[in-house]
Amino acid sequence: MGMMSEFKEFAVKGNVMDLAVGVIIGGAFGKIVDSVVADLIMPLVGAIFGKLDFSNLFVALGNVPAGTGTTLDAVRKAGVPVFAYGNFITVAVNFAILAFIIFMMVKQINRLKKEAPAAPPAAPAPTPEDVLLLREIRDNLRK
Repeated sequence: MGMMSEFKEFAVKGNVMDLAVGVIIGGAFGKIVDSVVADLIMPLVGAIFGKLDFSNLFVALGNVPAGTGTTLDAVRKAGVPVFAYGNFITVAVNFAILAFIIFMMVKQINRLKKEAPAAPPAAPAPTPEDVLLLREIRDNLRK
């Protein structure tokens, strides 16, 4: 039963729960970024470059059977190895956008976490009574 209690203690710690929430939100956020790249950005980039569809940019590394379509999915289904550089471009743009967004989030969080301005210095502590007496004796001896 010791191992189960250790596991329970480990799983309930704040860091583990924070990590789990982060992974779940990160997965959902990744899907949003995938959609933004695939559905919004890449079509615009393709339109700028003359109706180019990046998802179907590839080089077949083998013989493509006759009657096979010209899309990446059709060539892959035919069992032909492909060098899918268009898909790589899409994933690279996806990564760049995700990295930039996470950078901006961390930057904002760090800005919010900055320490509050330092409190004004506290008034000096009162001088102890024995020190005051010693100073008085010293001053009387000087006279």
